[in-house]
Amino acid sequence: MTLASRLSTAANVGSMDCAKRQWKLIGGNIALVQVQATVVGALAAFAAVIMGWVLDGEFNIYHATLLCASSLVTASLASFILGSVTVAVVLCSRKCNINPDNVATPIAASLGDLTTLALLSAVSRFLHSCVQDSEAGTHHWITPVISLCFFLVLPLWVYITHNNTFTHDVLYTGWTPVLSAMVISSTGGLILDYAVAKYHGIAVFSPVMNGVGGNLVAVQVSRLSTGLHQHGKPGERQESSKFHGCIDTFFGSGMIT
Repeated sequence: MTLASRLSTAANVGSMDCAKRQWKLIGGNIALVQVQATVVGALAAFAAVIMGWVLDGEFNIYHATLLCASSLVTASLASFILGSVTVAVVLCSRKCNINPDNVATPIAASLGDLTTLALLSAVSRFLHSCVQDSEAGTHHWITPVISLCFFLVLPLWVYITHNNTFTHDVLYTGWTPVLSAMVISSTGGLILDYAVAKYHGIAVFSPVMNGVGGNLVAVQVSRLSTGLHQHGKPGERQESSKFHGCIDTFFGSGMIT
């Protein structure tokens, strides 16, 4: 979703008018998403292992490495697939004279849960079958090697992002919202786990109820971010600019004047 917002803002402020700058912007952001996916995937697996250890009172190193590998593979694949879809949506929106702020972010948010859950179940099942091969015995070394490979490739993504003018600042300043979202989502997962155990069938409606509010707010935030960037650099605003209240924001033109 942050990638969709960044690309939508870049498209509206003219940073994607030049083909060379456009692909440099896209490549840097894809590398940045891989950095964030690797770090957040590892932290999410670590948090899940700790919570399972505290709640169940037991720790299995093989299950932990399996979960870590599944999380890293899922986060990387999902980020690449959704990032590619987001790029395609933004480029198509520009060609069709549609504001990508109104399209890219909700598509990324809607496809995010579906893609990630599908990939997580498929990847974890595949890795579990590889580790627990009944004919050749167990191969517990597979999951640690997969995790190690992701961490070995991580410096390459960091190097690409660091040397890209469009993503250099985000590499160092964009962690707070991403990590905060991970913590909040993990807390929400605990609440959902309790609710599912008590109210059967609520899991089917949870993504819809959560997604509607999140998608609408994401669209508005993306539009506001574009408006702020059009009036100056981050942290700077022109004296003539005026920020409207919530009534004008939601029922007006959506622009900051």
